[in-house]
Amino acid sequence: MSRLGKKSVELNAEARPSRIRRDPVRTEKPETVVGKIDFSSREWEIGLAILGMVSFAVALDVIWIGLSAWLSQ
Repeated sequence: MSRLGKKSVELNAEARPSRIRRDPVRTEKPETVVGKIDFSSREWEIGLAILGMVSFAVALDVIWIGLSAWLSQ
C-alpha cells in the first residue's frame, strides 16, 4: 500500500480534548464487613492459586498411583 496519493492532516491538540473518562482515585479505604481487619483480595488470590496447584498435584498423584496399581496386576 502506498501513501503517495494521501495528504497528511495537521492535528491540533487544543481543538479536541481527550474523551477518555476515568474514575477518580480513591483516597480512603472502604470499610470491611468484618470490622477493622482488611482482607486484601491479592492475598486471597495468591492463597487460592496455591491451593489449586496443590489440589491438582494431589489429584495427579492419586491417578498415577491408581493407574500403576491397576496395571501391575
